Amino acid sequence: MARLAVNVDHVATVREARGIDEPDPVLAAGIAELAGADGIICHLREDRRHIKDRDLRLLRQVVKTKLNLEMAAVEEMIRIAREILPDVVTLVPERREELTTEGGLDVKSDTDHYRRVVGRLREKGIKISLFIDPDPAQIEAAHGAGADIVEIHTGHYSEARNEIEARERFERIVKAVDASSDLNLAISAGHGLNYSNIKRFESLPKIEEYSIGHSIVARAVLVGLERAVRDMVDLVKDF
Repeated sequence: MARLAVNVDHVATVREARGIDEPDPVLAAGIAELAGADGIICHLREDRRHIKDRDLRLLRQVVKTKLNLEMAAVEEMIRIAREILPDVVTLVPERREELTTEGGLDVKSDTDHYRRVVGRLREKGIKISLFIDPDPAQIEAAHGAGADIVEIHTGHYSEARNEIEARERFERIVKAVDASSDLNLAISAGHGLNYSNIKRFESLPKIEEYSIGHSIVARAVLVGLERAVRDMVDLVKDF
């Protein structure tokens, strides 16, 4: 049975649209856990465009399942992670002008850097996930850098314009999952997944966890957060 980790960033995005204090991503995290989520994810960006330091500190206090901090592999974030001690850190690429994370890390081009970052976080007992494209070379590099987990970037699959393109891109994910499993890496997947396109992943039981945010928050606007989370939990629990 696959797990669901809910990303609460977009709850904070709605809050920041008005520059006020609601909706609160911390309260949303509690509702998501009560609805069956197996973990909570937040991305503390360098420009603090949605999740704030206050949110992260409170989430660390209240999350009862598992807290996964997405962050860039930069000194400021390493220091914060070593202080806050999330259960998992997912290292992601980050560009100031992007609306959302647009691709996976290029671990292969700077494996030594990522190995050093992984080592500093592991000193504090934090598990490390690397967010990478479904590319066997990047998977090997992630393993070489000491990652515990790889999160396969599903964004290109999610953006497929037709069924043929979706199948081709999904096949890359299948090969990436097999390569990760051969290296005994734990496997998660996320980015752009929704209530429809995730159904194809039923054929990939080696994926242990799905990281989903935007589609859950979007459905929550219409049906409420608890139901939106439960609907997604029901989809992935049989994978």
